[in-house]
Amino acid sequence: MRIVLLGAPGSGKGTQAKLLVDKYKIPQISTGDLLRAAVAARTELGKKAKAVMEAGQLVSDDIVLGIIQERLAKPDSKGGFILDGFPRNIPQAQALDAMLARLGQPLQLALLVDVDDAVLMKRLTGRRNCGSCGAIYNIYFSPPRTPGKCDHCGGILQHRSDDNEETVRNRLKVYHEQTSPLVSYYKAQGKLRTVRGVGGIGDIFRNICTVIESQIRPLAAVMGQIGASLAAKSKAAKAKKAAAKPVSVVKTKPKKAAKKKAKKKAVKKKAVKKVARKTKARKPVKKTKTKKGKKAKKTK
Repeated sequence: MRIVLLGAPGSGKGTQAKLLVDKYKIPQISTGDLLRAAVAARTELGKKAKAVMEAGQLVSDDIVLGIIQERLAKPDSKGGFILDGFPRNIPQAQALDAMLARLGQPLQLALLVDVDDAVLMKRLTGRRNCGSCGAIYNIYFSPPRTPGKCDHCGGILQHRSDDNEETVRNRLKVYHEQTSPLVSYYKAQGKLRTVRGVGGIGDIFRNICTVIESQIRPLAAVMGQIGASLAAKSKAAKAKKAAAKPVSVVKTKPKKAAKKKAKKKAVKKKAVKKVARKTKARKPVKKTKTKKGKKAKKTK
């Protein structure tokens, strides 16, 4: 199964992607993780990406697509993949479709985890992380028993600087301007399905699995039937063509046998010529009678 996950920051699509990886045993392809891995591995594309990032610029779509293509070449991607974080706009989606078409791995499903902006604001601005053990809380939805302290280790809870209201509003604005149009793009292709991202993580995941089971598996079965039908038709056409074509049998002798026969024939021909020459040499010469050679008749 080949899926692209869509959703605003804070929609929980990253969490759902990890659950899908565990269930369906296919890799989650996050462009951010891929870029960091390529830079660390010092691959050719990683070196290019590093130079661009160090210059304070955005990594080009060509580099990102190249890194995704390298990742899809690995064996664990043969059964499918989950794209997370790419594409972010229509041109990227078009370039991705073109690349996947060349690889024979087109997307089967665009899954939107839909959450209202008001809920997203509370999710992002209310996040708190424990500085000691890394536990995550939300002061609106899953607050700690003691405000500001971790329930597990008693560590101090921290608030990320980019989780302030102004930054979150800007992130959501960028999402609606650039990424939201992808909803219409994939809807036009008949690949878009939407799941509400509100409620328990387990409930959301079950709804996502229901969508996948109802959409991708029947599609895969239909595609398999179509492929089998086309293969059967092709085989029947070849058999019909072969039956209609007259079969001409050309008898050929092995090359070695032909050479041997030619050599034997040449030897025989040579022997015949030799015998002919000897016969000609032994043939007696016929004498002709002349008048001078005649004896005179005796007279009485």
